[in-house]
Amino acid sequence: MHKILLTVFIFGLSISIQAQKFPKEVVDSMFVITQSTQLKLAKPQKIKVMAVGDIMMGTDFPNDSYLPPDSKGPFDDVNSILQQADILFGNLEGTLTDDGENAKRCSDPSKCYSFRSPEYFGKYLEETGFDVMSIANNHIGDFGEIGIKNTSKTLEKHNIAYAGVFAQPSTIFEKDGITYGFCAFAPNKDCIKIHNLTNAKKIVSELKQKVDIVIVSFHGGAEGLKHTHVTRKTERFYGEDRGNVYLFAHTVIDAGADIVIGHGPHVSRGFEVYNNKFIAYSLGNFCTYSRFNLSGIKGYAPIAEIEIDLDGNFIKGKLHSAKQIDEVYPFIDEKKRALKEIQKLTEEDFPESQLIFDEDGSFTQQKEQ
Repeated sequence: MHKILLTVFIFGLSISIQAQKFPKEVVDSMFVITQSTQLKLAKPQKIKVMAVGDIMMGTDFPNDSYLPPDSKGPFDDVNSILQQADILFGNLEGTLTDDGENAKRCSDPSKCYSFRSPEYFGKYLEETGFDVMSIANNHIGDFGEIGIKNTSKTLEKHNIAYAGVFAQPSTIFEKDGITYGFCAFAPNKDCIKIHNLTNAKKIVSELKQKVDIVIVSFHGGAEGLKHTHVTRKTERFYGEDRGNVYLFAHTVIDAGADIVIGHGPHVSRGFEVYNNKFIAYSLGNFCTYSRFNLSGIKGYAPIAEIEIDLDGNFIKGKLHSAKQIDEVYPFIDEKKRALKEIQKLTEEDFPESQLIFDEDGSFTQQKEQ
């Protein structure tokens, strides 16, 4: 309706200009205002962001037996949901490279968890519609510098934005008339550090000056079944400082972030809304073929659907429950186990957010009267 009215206005303006002789500067001003209005009306008024956790579609290291059969695409059983997104995000847990030697010291390659997905796997990400991916995690350096470079080239070839390593701390991309800034952080040696809050604030605030919406991703927190809760403290695992993800998320939102998406613990964690901005503290494993422990809650594969306005403020969300089992790509879980887990963790860890979940996975924030 707005577009029809605008067309009528432009047509009327054209007739008016032809009928009367306005000074050139007045005519120019009229068209600038018209073009500006047209651009605003062309933009969507709401944005549907979808986010998933770790993606490792199969690896040819230490041998080809860890690659899936060619008959099935990684996202075939969940594409009907993922392709509804305006912006689709995932964490690439590994590399997309045909070259490179294992960078880890392993006496037994079969017990060495290094992930080298063939470069042609990039087509699956593009076909599903991934717009942006984090490469800030402990596996991006599995095959050294060449692995990082080839992963970057592969994502660029398939028109997928990415960030999180020294060569690409952040990125800016545009879709449907809206500009997005993205940056990603992790505690690992090849990545932009989650611990350096001063640098994180600088990156986010600089992006905020250039774009409409800023999305921040982090790979952090302790791993496994015993670490589903957000402690609001620095988390350590295997002697490594995995960051204070609660402090990090709040810090980047204060600096201008609109959505914060976490991964790394290999289990789901709770959701929070802070200053009207959405945070997912961990979306766990999503599409991890073989080489991953998918027992119990590690096999939950949530899809977070978040609706925001053009100022990045949270409107509402929906949690789609998917699941994995060993050597089977994600599929919709009719028992909605991911929803039940995240609802429970959200209520326990972030009661102040007052997020209310419905049985179908929809959730909204209950506003105080």
